[in-house]
Formats: sequence, structure tokens, C-alpha cells
Amino acid sequence: MPTKTYEIRLCNSCGLRYPLTDGHNFGTRCPICMGNTRLILSRELIVEPNPDRPLKSPNLLKAKQAPKKMKELTVLLDNIRSAWNVGSILRSADGFGFQHAYLCGITPTPENEAVTKTSLGAEDSVSWSYHKDAVRLISRLKKEGWKIWALEEIEQAKSIELASHPKTAQQTVLLLGSEITGVDPELLDLAHEIFYIPMRGDKKSFNVAMAFSIAAYLMQK
Repeated sequence: MPTKTYEIRLCNSCGLRYPLTDGHNFGTRCPICMGNTRLILSRELIVEPNPDRPLKSPNLLKAKQAPKKMKELTVLLDNIRSAWNVGSILRSADGFGFQHAYLCGITPTPENEAVTKTSLGAEDSVSWSYHKDAVRLISRLKKEGWKIWALEEIEQAKSIELASHPKTAQQTVLLLGSEITGVDPELLDLAHEIFYIPMRGDKKSFNVAMAFSIAAYLMQK
């Protein structure tokens, strides 16, 4: 499978944490404030196989208080590029009873019209907040007792079919990462559980919005 590398960078000025791949418009400059950034880590990026050479493998995967439910579920979107995907996830989050969405890094918020066109008002029923550094946020939530689940295809991940949310009250955050680079490795290090969605065909992963819906449904068990 073809590979190349990507970097996780942190802005020295505004604190934005984001992945950098080849061809980024701003180079190593921060895409929000254009400040200087520093390298946090570098990883190999697994590239989708050429369609002429199919490869089979298993795979991927507010602050207004909502009414308290037995299962307190939230989603964290870290460096999701597509406003359409964010809007779709917010709409699904509402349907599956998620109370809050943490929007991190370069993830567009409902202040972006393209998000609200897809969410169809779900941003009013699922509260949301914006955070520049998802690692710092998750570190805090973990100390507060939240269960941290990530959706990513790595060797130690379990099938999402094995995910079972506790019947008693439990605060759980589901992490989803960049459509290109995946979940930040340091977020994976903080996760209590990592799950993937089994794939039956040649593609490596589902669209991130569809992947969220699959995982969110199975978390209702």
C-alpha cells in the first residue's frame, strides 16, 4: 500500500493543533492566524490503494445543557475539513441522542453556512463548543472521569460490533479525526477503547459522517 508522511503541528501564536500534509496552501504557517508553527510529531500516512490494484482489508472507523439522559454521549470532531460532513454528523448526533459536539482544530463550526445547510437545525438541539487543541481537551475530560472512545483503524482496534455502552449512567466521548490523516496519535494514546468498522469491499474506510452514524447506532446497545 502506498504511503507518505504527515505532520501534527502546533501554532506558537494561537495554539491551533492540526495535521499538515503535502500541498497545504499555507505551508507550515497556521491556517487561522498565519503564525509560525512547530512540529509535534510525524507519522506515516496510509494512502487509499489505486483503484486498478484493489486491496482487501478490514477497517476504520453543547454548551447549552441538554436534558439529562441515562447515557450521556458526546462526539469530538478533530480537524474534520468538510463543513458538509460536520453538518451531517450534527444531524445524526441529534437523532442518536448525543448531547454535545466538541469541534476542534480546523473543524468548521455552525457559524459556517455550509454546516447549517446540512445540519438542518440540529445545531440548536445538540450543543457545541470550539476548541483549538483536542489533546488538551481530552486530557481534561479524561481526568474528569469521561470514557474516551476513538474510531480508527489501527492494529489494536476492536470491531465496533463489540462496542457496548454501559446500562448505567456513563459519560462517553466518541473521537473522530481528519478525513485524510485520521485521529491524532496522541488522542489515540488517551483513548480507553479504539474501534474500527469492518469493511467488506476494497475501500479502506467509510465517509466520516457515515462512519459516525454506524458507530453511534451501535453505541445505543
